[in-house]
Amino acid sequence: MQSVTLSLFRFGPLSARLWAFAQMGLARGALSRVKGIGTAKLCGSGTGEGFTPIPNTAVYAILATWPDHDTARRAFFGADVFRRYSARAEERLTIFLTPCSSRGQWGGIAPFVSDAAATPDGPIAAMTRASIRPGRALRFWKHEPSITQAIGADPNVLFKIGIGEAPLFRQVTFSIWPDTSTMAQFARADGPHAEAIRAVREGRLFSEELYARFRVDAIEGTWEGQTPQVPLHQTEMKVAAE
Repeated sequence: MQSVTLSLFRFGPLSARLWAFAQMGLARGALSRVKGIGTAKLCGSGTGEGFTPIPNTAVYAILATWPDHDTARRAFFGADVFRRYSARAEERLTIFLTPCSSRGQWGGIAPFVSDAAATPDGPIAAMTRASIRPGRALRFWKHEPSITQAIGADPNVLFKIGIGEAPLFRQVTFSIWPDTSTMAQFARADGPHAEAIRAVREGRLFSEELYARFRVDAIEGTWEGQTPQVPLHQTEMKVAAE
């Protein structure tokens, strides 16, 4: 099964933040040379709940695909690019995922290879990625606060963050829910969130969209001082932490 990893890094001093910002361009070559890596995306993040166009200069992310989880963990402990990020970051969290379903494209390709057998009975992660049409960005951000507020206020969300390749035009939302029914109930519920989603759809505000669901297999590291409390699918991880 394909492995997908989302690695989050929090940087403290200004010098570390400037280094991380520079890596948005400089680290591309190093990532492409990591053994076993497939698609790799370098992302920044937003302030507040994360789903905003105002960048959070302290938090950056690397999203990557791999042939399996063990290959991913070998890279995290052995590849220089991941070692450099970890050495400069004050906090790091990596979430290991297996795609359950995926539709749409990211940069013209479909990066996730879904496996119907991976559909979990427990927690499920949801990822949405969209390229906002430049001429309609203001219309999109008019509705976004309603979506952000709804996600942030929902007590069922186990973990959430907003990241993106470009603050105004390329947004990614990532959240973990207790189960598929809870996530579906939130998506279908009437209210500000549903109204905002309908407005986005009817206004054709996106030039490209991707929606993916994942089984959560492992979480390593901490975020905001603790490891997210998510019941995990029992998947054997052969490479021990070093």
